[in-house]
Amino acid sequence: MGKIDNRVKFVGAGPGDPDLITVKGQQALNQADIVIYAGSLVPKALLKWKKEGAEALNSATMTLDEIIKAIGIAHRADKKVVRLHTGDPSLYGAIFEQMRELDKLAIPYEVVPGVTAAFAAAASMAMEYTLPEITQTLILTRISGRTPVPEEESLERLASHKSSMAIYLSIAHVEQVQKILSTYYGETSICAIAYKVSHPEERIIFLEIKELARCVKDQNINRQALIIVGKAVEAANFKKAQIRSKLYDANFSHGFRDELKIDEASLD
Repeated sequence: MGKIDNRVKFVGAGPGDPDLITVKGQQALNQADIVIYAGSLVPKALLKWKKEGAEALNSATMTLDEIIKAIGIAHRADKKVVRLHTGDPSLYGAIFEQMRELDKLAIPYEVVPGVTAAFAAAASMAMEYTLPEITQTLILTRISGRTPVPEEESLERLASHKSSMAIYLSIAHVEQVQKILSTYYGETSICAIAYKVSHPEERIIFLEIKELARCVKDQNINRQALIIVGKAVEAANFKKAQIRSKLYDANFSHGFRDELKIDEASLD
């Protein structure tokens, strides 16, 4: 009989819609004996994938020590544990400190990636962050708040690139965000507020940067919202940009197209 695989699995739950979890994440939930989920952000609807009888612990009120203690007790009892985080665990997931503690206890683990809100928002907006010859860089960031941001990664410095940018965890500082974006992108440039992406309450609001703070206040948006800015947002809003990629251009050669021509020639 093979050894039980009881590695702790850090699973990305996705942005909210239970069906946006990966197949691998769904399987991990279905096999888990204990699911410790970030209840402040992960909807309980995600727990529909856990097996009947599996224990679910909401980590919203737990400290790091309490989370690690719960994982340790389960691991020693040969139980399978899933640590369920919102979006993708690698982005603002606070998993590094948990993995560091598990290393100290010699408890093995693996990470199952998930869909982050910025990509779910792009899907809802029918938007491509990278547009040929217009914008080729996407920055995922946050403004400095209770959690400081390194000076070299300040929003001002990043905004100076004028690339596509998805700003997380910053809606409480919207006035400051508006001021910075107005300086670098222009106050009449179009941005978007993506609220509770993929949840039933989802709202995507296109607006000029100068209207950001007013809109957030009027719409009573105080959490779980991204601010997305850049020329890609304007293109998605207006659908006016005449953009063609080289990949599907008839006059642009590449290896796969050359191989296809060779294959077709062999049939003559």
